[in-house]
Amino acid sequence: FDEALSMLRQSKAQTKEERFRLGLAEAGVLREAKRSGEAFEVLEQLLKESPDDPELLYESALTAERLGRLEVFEARLRRLIALKPEDAHALNALGYSLADRNVRLDEAYDLIKKASDLKPQNPFIMDSLGWILFRQGKVEEGLQLLQAAYKLRPDPEIAAHIGEVLWVLGRQDEARAIWRSAAEQYPDNEALSATIKRFQP
Repeated sequence: FDEALSMLRQSKAQTKEERFRLGLAEAGVLREAKRSGEAFEVLEQLLKESPDDPELLYESALTAERLGRLEVFEARLRRLIALKPEDAHALNALGYSLADRNVRLDEAYDLIKKASDLKPQNPFIMDSLGWILFRQGKVEEGLQLLQAAYKLRPDPEIAAHIGEVLWVLGRQDEARAIWRSAAEQYPDNEALSATIKRFQP
């Protein structure tokens, strides 16, 4: 990570676009290195030059969420949605965050449903829709969507959700099986590990 950052920082940008791309790349490396605070500062500097750039708004929102700065996260995504009402990823990100925190579930559903209407076969949006249905008490319906999403994309965070829903349904052996399978493939996934620890301390 340090070598990559050094190379990026030594690169001389000739234009605003080059400076923009180098900044985004630097923020991405910092985020991968789990240095989200530094990544956020880089994105903040870029936003001063381009305050309504959709890519910057999205990246800075997600980085703010990692830092627990939920007001910034929400404000940036709402600004992005105001600029691009059909941005399925922004709609999904905001809706999923609300669903995951178990707050404002009706609003979360509306946001995710709109994202799903725009991209009906996106597995991550399907996962969000399944998760919000689960949060709203439509457990079986939610499980079906989560399982369909997992077939399209066997992602560890989708596996974490499926396991949690199965556990709530009293199907603990099936929950353990999907968690174990996903953990073997993705032993370092934080969301999956946290879910397993909550149910199997």
